[in-house]
Amino acid sequence: MKADNNLFHHPSYSYSSLPLRFFLFIFLLSLSSPPSSANGLLGDAQQLLSFKNSLPYPDHLPNWQPTISPCNFHGVSCNNNSRVSSIDLSNYLLDADFFKVASFLLSLQNLESLVLKNANISGAISSAPRFSCSGFLNSLDLAENAISGPVTDISAFGVCPALVSLNLSRNLVDLSVKEVAKGSGLSSLHVLDVSYNKISGENVVSWFLSDDEFSELQQLSLKGNKVGGSVPELNLKNLMYLDLSLNNFSTKFPTFGDCSNLQYLDLSSNKFSGDVGDSLSTCLKLSFLNLTSNKLTGPVPKLPSGSIQFLYLQENYFQNIFPASVSDLCTTLVELDLSFNNLTGNLPQELASCSVLEVLDVSGNSFSGEFPIDTLLNLSNLKTLSMSFNGFLGSLPDSLSKLVNLETLDVSSNNISGSIPSGLCKDPKNSLKVLYLQNNIFTGLIPESLILANCTNLNWISLSNNEWDTGFGRLANLAILKLGNNSLSGSIPGELGDCRSLIWLDLNSNFFTGTIPPALFKQSGNIAVALLTGKSYVYIKNDGSKQCHGAGNLLEFGGIRREQLDRISNRHPCNFTRVYRGTIQPTFNHNGSMIFLDLSHNRLDGSIPKELGSMYYLSILNLGHNDLSGPIPQELGSLKNVAILDLSYNRLNGTIPQSLTSLTLLGDIDISNNNLSGMIPESARLTRFLIIDFRIIPVSAAVETKKRRKKKEAALEAYMENHSNSATAHSIWKLSARDALSINLATFEKTLRKLTFADLLEATNGFHNDSLIGSGGFGDVYKAQLKDGSVVAIKKLIHISGQGDREFTAEMETIGKIKHRNLVPLLGYCKVGEERLLVYEYMKYGSLEDVLHDRKKTGIKLNWNARRKIAIGAARGLAFLHHNCIPHIIHRDMKSSNVLVDENLEARVSDFGMARLMSAMDTHLSVSTLAGTPGYVPPEYYQSFRCSTKGDVYSYGVVLLELLTGRQPTDSADFGDNNLVGWVKMHAKMRVSDVFDPELMKEDPSLEIELLQHLKVACACLDDRPWKRPKMIQVMARDSGGIRARCKKESK
Repeated sequence: MKADNNLFHHPSYSYSSLPLRFFLFIFLLSLSSPPSSANGLLGDAQQLLSFKNSLPYPDHLPNWQPTISPCNFHGVSCNNNSRVSSIDLSNYLLDADFFKVASFLLSLQNLESLVLKNANISGAISSAPRFSCSGFLNSLDLAENAISGPVTDISAFGVCPALVSLNLSRNLVDLSVKEVAKGSGLSSLHVLDVSYNKISGENVVSWFLSDDEFSELQQLSLKGNKVGGSVPELNLKNLMYLDLSLNNFSTKFPTFGDCSNLQYLDLSSNKFSGDVGDSLSTCLKLSFLNLTSNKLTGPVPKLPSGSIQFLYLQENYFQNIFPASVSDLCTTLVELDLSFNNLTGNLPQELASCSVLEVLDVSGNSFSGEFPIDTLLNLSNLKTLSMSFNGFLGSLPDSLSKLVNLETLDVSSNNISGSIPSGLCKDPKNSLKVLYLQNNIFTGLIPESLILANCTNLNWISLSNNEWDTGFGRLANLAILKLGNNSLSGSIPGELGDCRSLIWLDLNSNFFTGTIPPALFKQSGNIAVALLTGKSYVYIKNDGSKQCHGAGNLLEFGGIRREQLDRISNRHPCNFTRVYRGTIQPTFNHNGSMIFLDLSHNRLDGSIPKELGSMYYLSILNLGHNDLSGPIPQELGSLKNVAILDLSYNRLNGTIPQSLTSLTLLGDIDISNNNLSGMIPESARLTRFLIIDFRIIPVSAAVETKKRRKKKEAALEAYMENHSNSATAHSIWKLSARDALSINLATFEKTLRKLTFADLLEATNGFHNDSLIGSGGFGDVYKAQLKDGSVVAIKKLIHISGQGDREFTAEMETIGKIKHRNLVPLLGYCKVGEERLLVYEYMKYGSLEDVLHDRKKTGIKLNWNARRKIAIGAARGLAFLHHNCIPHIIHRDMKSSNVLVDENLEARVSDFGMARLMSAMDTHLSVSTLAGTPGYVPPEYYQSFRCSTKGDVYSYGVVLLELLTGRQPTDSADFGDNNLVGWVKMHAKMRVSDVFDPELMKEDPSLEIELLQHLKVACACLDDRPWKRPKMIQVMARDSGGIRARCKKESK
């Protein structure tokens, strides 16, 4: 939208448009105010009301009325002279362009501060040439908007002579800075934040730190841009704060000249390399230094002493021993993180002088030697000690209890032996909250001292994968208790039911005997521990290999570090294959706060307690591989939030209770290898999973199920004959009064061709890297030419349990019958030992992700016609899975890398049976609740483990956004902490055309109307409320008025 340069002369902004009562108000005010004050306030009011009237939605400022003093307007403050001096309209949906802001607000004569954070301000800074600015304005905050234009346009703010603080973070300031103009006019600026924009180029830092441009600059943030190239020697004479993190710097570590005033330096998440050396030796006031996630080598750098408080050097390649010179920093050092480097040796004794140190993290290195208790005991203020993933030896001494301020102790994945110190929690002043001892070789008794009376703050205990061989003490008031894979015996204590905040109980793979105590399920759980409430947690699924038991593991709240999975200790026998996220309930209003219960792989007998049905929040329940008997209690139907249920490998008998049909969130159920009989209850969800997973079921149940479906199959076959899937590329399926009927898979193609391992080994040259064309979550993909000359793609699945041969074959025969022009067809398969190989038709151009985002790899450019064709094809393929198969198939991982492109640029959806296949082959826990890929995961998947067709619709909406915008779904440089969906939704409310790929707009500007219609379809797919999203068959009929209306409403 072009700026209206005649805006000031428009009738709607004239004084005559203001009601008479406003002038009466000004007259009354003048009786008690100096004449100049009243006149000035009149002018301020006129400008503010003119600004309001210029907005598309002026009712967003409801109390900005002519009868009200501007000093009482929402977001407005006045000075002692009754003049408008401060405006804060953060989070107001103003939908204004920058021209109006500059014309009406910046020119307010006495304005000192203007904050319009997240106020839907758009347009280029250059749209308001030669605007006037208050001579008093010292602070301007325009963060989190859609202001655009080259970064050098900020020179326009040079007309604000008193401006000292400018915040343009999280906008669309872009373009490469190659040749920049001299003379910004901002020589008085002290604080400049342009983080999370689209700034690139190689001269950016030089321009900002030039004496000629910003000579008085004290704080500069360029975080989250795409700035790269070399960094010249920096002369930071006045600079106190510099943040260049999350950019594309890839040179040697920069040299700092005069940095005598620098206090804060963040260069993290770049690719700086080499030895830091003495580059920072002149930064005598430096108190915060973050060099995380670079490629720095050499020894830990020597830094000036006397001021460093926070030092973060993790995730680099620093080597050699822990430097004794760190002791020079000890008088001020509060937090030190050296994790995930290549450091060796032991912790130096000199570290003992760091008396104010509160956080010490040396995890993920190659430290060794005895546990350095003598050194650690001197760190009396220590709150967090993380030494995981190293090679420390010896035992934990009783004297460790002297660290009474210690809140988190993590010595997991080492070679520490012996027993837990009996006095660890004896001191009533102890602060211990989190205790990680897993993956070591601890033995003996878990001490009685871990009881409520002493460890009042303890809420996470992980002792799994050790060698405990006796019972455990009274563990109370806990949130997390992980004791899996030990040698614990005896009965499970009912006292655990007294733990009001217990959310995670893992006792798998021990030698527990006796019955499951009903008292375990009496926990009231009304209040969760403060540390956990409302926090995110990460659950990782075990790979199901023979030596790996149990459902999975819980990692630290707030995120998962890939390095922890890559460097896990040999003491842990499991590989982790899938990651799930969720949020702990802030309060528990029903009985039972527990969300995870794993008692599998023990020797428990007796019946399943009916009291288990009272655990309202339970999401994962694994009682498999025990000796339980009797019927499945009807009460389990009350577990309304359960997503994963495993009762396999027991001696349960009777029928499957009808009450299980009410488990609407159920994603997986495994009740195989029992003595159950009768019919499967009438439930589409149960039928879907039990037909796949009910591995050893009496013939009677299968026969009854077959009888019920026999008549339906005949009708479906007739429908198939009359509704061919050979639609042309130009046809679009229309909605009928009801959804398309389903088609039983048995009516499709003939049996798959079986190939030998030798055939595929020869075709890939022994699965040589030269044949590798891709990798994914389920395995590697190789290009191969078979003996008959046909070119195929071979997917070599990740290794999983070899006990699933029958399930693998059944799934192959099922998936192989699914044929559609927009699905990648499965041509054959091979299984030998633990190897599983799938043979697919080869697609010339690979994935849409490569074609769209890595043009050098594919060598083709997609115009709009090609993109539209791909969008329609992908929708057809997904709709076929949802509406034309029994059981309906949920993809669970729809993304651009799973949309392949053939030689005719036709879209082919791939991997549509992978999540289901891996579930069927998993002999311990058939988890089908795959969360998907970040950026494509619908919001409801973070609330529960339930997957649905509407989740696939959401993921398709993200793919459609990729085609429209040309952007990837997650890119910190583009979106910061946001993602593509959030970015588009924000911009769709402002200047919607800014979201489209500039290449498409250059191709044909008239495309904007058509692109807008497709954006509306994407908007409908991306509704946060799953029930509001269209079905895929509706998406195909994208000229449906209902979808457009909803998108139009949401984009307002």
